[in-house]
Amino acid sequence: MANLSPRSWLSVGLTGVLAMGLLTASTWSADARQEPIDLGEAWGVAVLAALAVNSEELTRVTGDVAVSPGGVVTGFPPGVVLGRIYRGNGEAARIRGDVQSAYQEAQGRAANGVIPAQLGGRTLGPGVYSSKSGAFVIDGTLKLDAKGDPDAVFIFQADTTLNTAEVSNIDVLNGAQEDNIFWAVANTASLGTLSTFRGNILARNGIVVDDGVQMVGRAMSLDTSVSIDGTETSPRTLISMPNRPPTAATLTSSPNPSRLREPVTFTAVVDGDVNGVKPGGEVIFKDGATVIGSALLDDRGVARFTTDELTRGVHQMSAVYLDEGSAVNEAWVYWQPSQSPVIEHQVLNRR
Repeated sequence: MANLSPRSWLSVGLTGVLAMGLLTASTWSADARQEPIDLGEAWGVAVLAALAVNSEELTRVTGDVAVSPGGVVTGFPPGVVLGRIYRGNGEAARIRGDVQSAYQEAQGRAANGVIPAQLGGRTLGPGVYSSKSGAFVIDGTLKLDAKGDPDAVFIFQADTTLNTAEVSNIDVLNGAQEDNIFWAVANTASLGTLSTFRGNILARNGIVVDDGVQMVGRAMSLDTSVSIDGTETSPRTLISMPNRPPTAATLTSSPNPSRLREPVTFTAVVDGDVNGVKPGGEVIFKDGATVIGSALLDDRGVARFTTDELTRGVHQMSAVYLDEGSAVNEAWVYWQPSQSPVIEHQVLNRR
């Protein structure tokens, strides 16, 4: 597997839904909590193909490349692979086997709803989505909102194809992570010129990545090939496995216990470091599953929220760091979201 250094991080620059019912343009799936899908030995792989991986002109792959049972890998150089290349060996076969298992699991999950093929202009929460027409198309921007859950899983099941338009985009919001976004495609996938794509494509047939694409995720063709069209000048076409620098959040409250209507300050500390730069962005504060407030991290990685509205009793409190990125030299680093351990905060009656 690829062992990427911190420097590689700098290159990655419902309402209620009836089961299997049609979702509207900006809705949430009901009871959509999903267990993560395990990629096994494929976790460190950015590109997998059964027959061949073909690169043209200027491309960059951050992560391993594997081909099995074939062994053809072309175009590196001028393309660049920041990882290992496995050609038709036992390691490549094991990687492909784990991707096959992941594909079967993703396609086998029960869908929370059937949605129209066009995903551009939508905001979707965690869950399993299948296409009304069998295909998915992204023209415009698709927003995936984890709603404050860094472990939220998004699965898209396409019985036929996945196609993204030129300059289309996928945004991840409120803790959503590319590692937990899966596109299970029964036929082919094509990413349009200059589009930004996030998530893991597990396709039975060919994958085409057009010039200027910026993909954070994995391109994996189980039965045929992956073609990557590069650019004539920088920036290169990019496929980068998710490799966000880790963070760790902790939470304290004061005073604890507190009295009814007494102001309580919750202090979250988010640890992380890349070249001396600490995480930046927003922290949300949760009472159980309910968000009760938010605050921005200061330059020391500390966020504070004060409230006097807690009810009497014991509250299960946590803080969730939602990455918004930080500037490191001339690059932009996206941090891994994190959730603090739960603490108990007790509110007593007034004196």
